[in-house]
Amino acid sequence: MSNTFTLASENVEAAEALRDFYQTSQRALNRLMAAQGASFAKTKMMIFIHRQGKVRSTDLMEAFGFAPRTITEAVDALEKDGLVERVADAGDRRVKHISLTAAGVEVVQLSEPIRKRFGDQLFEVLDPAEKKQLAQLVGRLNVRLRELEKNIADGEG
Repeated sequence: MSNTFTLASENVEAAEALRDFYQTSQRALNRLMAAQGASFAKTKMMIFIHRQGKVRSTDLMEAFGFAPRTITEAVDALEKDGLVERVADAGDRRVKHISLTAAGVEVVQLSEPIRKRFGDQLFEVLDPAEKKQLAQLVGRLNVRLRELEKNIADGEG
């Protein structure tokens, strides 16, 4: 077996492991939150809005990588449920700022213990040194991903 083939299969194995981890963890957390009457997909967006204070649809598109229509539909659903509100910008009425309502803040706060407990249970299989190493490795991959994204955007991909 050639060294090139070995490296390629190691890359595939690592990428598949990351993908499987992401998909399985998201599915498990979504099921856990659904049992509590929440949706992880909605909550993720609400947490982002909560951390920012107020956002524009373009901020959500950049953060989540979704198409404009998908963001509009998601925000419409959150607004219909009374969890977010859109407010026109005083300086530019074409711009709408999206922020959480009091009910939205409450949902985010109620979901925090569920997400924390899940994270604690998930990572308890790693010792502190392994957690630090994992964070460093994934951090390096994230830096590389941003470089690749920039190259693609610049037409160098």
